[in-house]
Amino acid sequence: MKLHLDNPGETRLFTAHGPDHVMVNGERYDSSIVVMAEEVREDWAVANFDDLDTAHFGYFLALKPDVLLLGTGARQRFPHPRLYSALTNAGIGVECMDTPAACRTYNILVAEDRRVVAAILF
Repeated sequence: MKLHLDNPGETRLFTAHGPDHVMVNGERYDSSIVVMAEEVREDWAVANFDDLDTAHFGYFLALKPDVLLLGTGARQRFPHPRLYSALTNAGIGVECMDTPAACRTYNILVAEDRRVVAAILF
């Protein structure tokens, strides 16, 4: 599905998604990525949802988002809260949703100038 939203400047936005990929500002990604308004990172080494551990969530502490959107693939899944307790203890909200919903929600929050990070899994 293609997503359309006015993009002021170089803000990173999801422009499309499918079952095996997402597109950010027209660039295709087919492995796990982290998207912020100012950049896309491909160094979040998580192959799939079942591999998630506390270190993977610890990655986001240094980014200091208001909210982390975890796109869990084709269906919504929930990691155990102990895996991301360091984030919630730091006041960072963690929202889990399927990847298409995470893409849409991210675009809305970025448009509102919220400090949001989307972590996308397939």
